[in-house]
Order: sequence, then C-alpha cells, then structure tokens
Amino acid sequence: MSGMLLIVSGPSGVGKTTVCKRLAERQNAFLSVSMTTRSRRANEVDGQDYFFVPQAEFERRIAGGQMLEHARVYGGHYYGTPAEPVIEAMNAGRLAILEIEIEGTIQVKRRFPEAVGVYMLAPSPTDQQQRLVGRRQDSQATIAERLSKADGETRYAQECGAYQHFLVNEDIEDTVEALERIVQERQTT
Repeated sequence: MSGMLLIVSGPSGVGKTTVCKRLAERQNAFLSVSMTTRSRRANEVDGQDYFFVPQAEFERRIAGGQMLEHARVYGGHYYGTPAEPVIEAMNAGRLAILEIEIEGTIQVKRRFPEAVGVYMLAPSPTDQQQRLVGRRQDSQATIAERLSKADGETRYAQECGAYQHFLVNEDIEDTVEALERIVQERQTT
C-alpha cells in the first residue's frame, strides 16, 4: 500500500472530530466513518457522522472479518471501523485518517504496524468539561462518566506503546498544523 494511515485518539471532548475533519480537508485525505450500534442523535446523519447499524449486523461484520477494528465502549455499544474503505484509500496512495479509541488503535497497529498513532489531550480537565458541556450531546451522567475515565485512558495511551505522538489541543489550527508536520515527516522518510 502506498498510502499512509494516521490514527487519532483521545478522551471525549478534546476536539478530535473537528481536528480530523480539518486535516482531511487540507490534505484531501480519506476520513473514515465509524460504524456503531448506538442510536443516532437528532443532529447526526447516517453515513456521514457514523454508519448506524443494529447489533446483529455489526456482529456479522466482525465474524466476517469486515471490521478493521472494533470495541464495545460507552453504554455497551459497539463502535468500529469498516476495513474496505480504509484499505481502498491506502491502496490509492491517500492519507487515511481514523478517529478511534485506544483498544481499536492497538488492533489496527497489529495489522498495520506502520500506522502513526496520535493521542490528543485537552489543555486542562476544566477545558475538557467545558467542551463536553458545550457540545450539548450528552447527559450530565454521561459527561461525568467520560471525565472520570479520561485520566485512566490517558495513562493507558502512554503505556500501551501504540502512540508515537501526544498533542495538547489548545488551538485547533495549531493542532492541525502539528498533525500536518507529522504526516509530512512520515511521508518523507
């Protein structure tokens, strides 16, 4: 494969989605759309934000080897990455960007050890909480759950060996530029 695989992870509310979308636009990259078994929120579009499928369909895809990675996360729902579009993009020489959880990153790195892992952080816990509240997508209980898991997730990301880069997303444009430098460095080596 002549393309590059970039994996971006981080706790909820650090700005991963915004940064990944901007990077994809600037690099004409393929931004993978994840699949999930959770219910679609009112402001989400199937096939654009996620592919929303029933649990039986997701499990059929896992059994058929059609998922690049998958995990069961918040609320017991499955999330994962359909393999075919990512592999097609890489075969076409494109940058493929995945925004996924730590366990998914570990799974992908087993299959594609050359993938570049980047873990994003908010500047502070207060900033992360404000971002979660500001996006108005989750209940107070869900926000509290996500914040309580953030420290443990970050420690795990630092210890698991799947991430070569850790970025604090203080300013979206600066973070996108940092990711562009990471991509350029990898493409020139």
